[in-house]
Amino acid sequence: MNTLERIVAAHRETDAADARPVDALLAEAGAVTTTVRSLEGALTATGDLAVIAEVKRRSPSKGDLAPGLVPGVLAKAYAAGGAAALSVLTDSAFFGGSPVDLAEARAAVDVPVLRKDFTVSERDVADARLMGADAILLIVAALSDDELTRFLDLAGRLGLGALVEVHDDLELERALAAGASIVGVNQRDLRTFEVDPELAARLGRRIPPGVVRIAESGVRDRDDCRRLADAGYHAVLVGETLVTAPDPAAALRSLKGDV
Repeated sequence: MNTLERIVAAHRETDAADARPVDALLAEAGAVTTTVRSLEGALTATGDLAVIAEVKRRSPSKGDLAPGLVPGVLAKAYAAGGAAALSVLTDSAFFGGSPVDLAEARAAVDVPVLRKDFTVSERDVADARLMGADAILLIVAALSDDELTRFLDLAGRLGLGALVEVHDDLELERALAAGASIVGVNQRDLRTFEVDPELAARLGRRIPPGVVRIAESGVRDRDDCRRLADAGYHAVLVGETLVTAPDPAAALRSLKGDV
């Protein structure tokens, strides 16, 4: 199996062993009264290219990035640098994250927080609401068309945003057919972890008006941001470049051109 298949298989095994009744969990999630912060609104509020800054301890391809990071401290630095939203890894086995990381980061700032994880079931969507996330990630390559449609619908019913991630033309077609209103083009193929820096610009031409566009991976500097803004993207999601920077706030301001 490739890396994505291994991660998704592990998450499906965990879900299969989860004895919590789905209906009861959904009812609990539906009763949460915490106000959801709009990811879509935050990314389109100014008309400028927005940055989703990532709280990420490690990755399967690079190993440890910032294993000792303090989520609340890093979140505040990102907010000071002008982040429009945060992405927080909650996968433990492969990325070293946790729901606690998400809760601490969200409590420290007032911007929306995306739960960055491998959603494979209704329980995952409900858990995102229960842990305080404002949006979930749906990776098209990891889901069937039925799952993608069901999880999108459930996220909407729970008030959550959904970033639907694609890696190629067919996945983009599937995302749009499912009704995705926020599409993330990940320039890193999660099956090989290779980055294609031209992928976002190429797929962006096929994303219709009205759909919020996010470019993910391979965003290293201000020139990359300008190129993606020119390609029609509303936002970039940046992890490694920011989380490994000596001064994350300054690095974020540099990406945005606020220096």
